[in-house]
Amino acid sequence: MKFAVDVRDLAKIYGKTVALDRVSFNVYHGEVFGLIGPNGAGKTTTLRILSTLIKPTSGIVRVFGYDVVSESSRVRELISYLPEEAGGYRYLSGLEYLRFMAGFYVKNGLSIEDMIKNAIEISGLGNRLKDKVKTYSKGMLRRLLLARALMVKPKLAILDEPTSGLDVIHASYVRKIIRDYASRYGVTVIVSSHNMLEIEFLCDRVALIDKGRILEIDNPERLKNKYNVENLEEVFLRATMNG
Repeated sequence: MKFAVDVRDLAKIYGKTVALDRVSFNVYHGEVFGLIGPNGAGKTTTLRILSTLIKPTSGIVRVFGYDVVSESSRVRELISYLPEEAGGYRYLSGLEYLRFMAGFYVKNGLSIEDMIKNAIEISGLGNRLKDKVKTYSKGMLRRLLLARALMVKPKLAILDEPTSGLDVIHASYVRKIIRDYASRYGVTVIVSSHNMLEIEFLCDRVALIDKGRILEIDNPERLKNKYNVENLEEVFLRATMNG
């Protein structure tokens, strides 16, 4: 199997609104792939289709060879999805929340204790995991949720704006965890962001998306060289003008 994710001519239409317009891209096994663009570009819609939460209007989407529509249950066994606006159970401690969520994955043959141990390491929250989630800062909550998403060692982690609204320290920690985890376990990662400057340091390849269409797909360095600019923000501006 050549690709972990294979998206061909993906379209999603809501009434008269075209959210995705014939989007095509591939993600290789073990790759950290970035889907970047401004708010409303179609990033979240794409990730929700990949996560089997919504169905495409047309097109083909396969995750490790399984069709996200006709074989959605098989896809869900292989992925973990972290939405941008995900929240925790406020009145549980961090550990209680992780243990509760781990219970859903026992059927996959994973040990709860191994998942908890993994989550503790990923979150880096230490003794704060004994405190109630309602006492966490936004950065701490995001680290807890990232730990929840990765502790199951998915074949594909789908992360929607994982550093959105975080301060520099927490954002840097989250980026490092994603990169290190993918490298350590060979997990394939698709991450969306409107922050193009940070994503170029995180991803092996990126797809620039705007108004539901893919503008460019390549390694960040090659894209910068192609447009003779210093960062992906400038690449995006040039690509938008060319489009």
